[in-house]
Amino acid sequence: MAFIQGLVPLAAVRHALLLGSLAALVILFAVACGEEGGKESTAPTGEQAAVAQTITVYSSPTCECCGEYERYLEAEGFEVESIKMEEFTKVTDSLGVPLAMRSCHIAIIDEYFVEGHVPVEAIWKLLEEQPAIDGIALPGMPSGSPGMAGIKAQPLIIYGVVEGRIDEFVTL
Repeated sequence: MAFIQGLVPLAAVRHALLLGSLAALVILFAVACGEEGGKESTAPTGEQAAVAQTITVYSSPTCECCGEYERYLEAEGFEVESIKMEEFTKVTDSLGVPLAMRSCHIAIIDEYFVEGHVPVEAIWKLLEEQPAIDGIALPGMPSGSPGMAGIKAQPLIIYGVVEGRIDEFVTL
């Protein structure tokens, strides 16, 4: 390839642009993903750390998203007691969880139930405020919620339940 004095060969320019683009992508990926896949820890700090405690999760031994949710809770500072059961309807019935609020697992922390893939921010709010309710629930298995694959398509509405009555607790 002939060089024209003062001009850089086109192949060299393409090579430099390609390398620069790849370096930028690597930096963007590293910043976006961080060490935890792009998710900042919401593990408790200050007063919340003092109340970090055991949460008991009842779930099916074959449910993968329940295991993911348990790992999520552990990463957020909870000690998880995992109880695997083929059928835990008796547990949800005894706690007064309305059918419309049920999901694939239920957890108990302090005197509250936590039904479904509830984000820890809602659990910390529950423990901090200690409202006069039976528990909180994120019904169904929303995409992108903790432990569920996919992208969060809309805000998660977590409901408070008291004696079968359902009211919005928090939207995240």
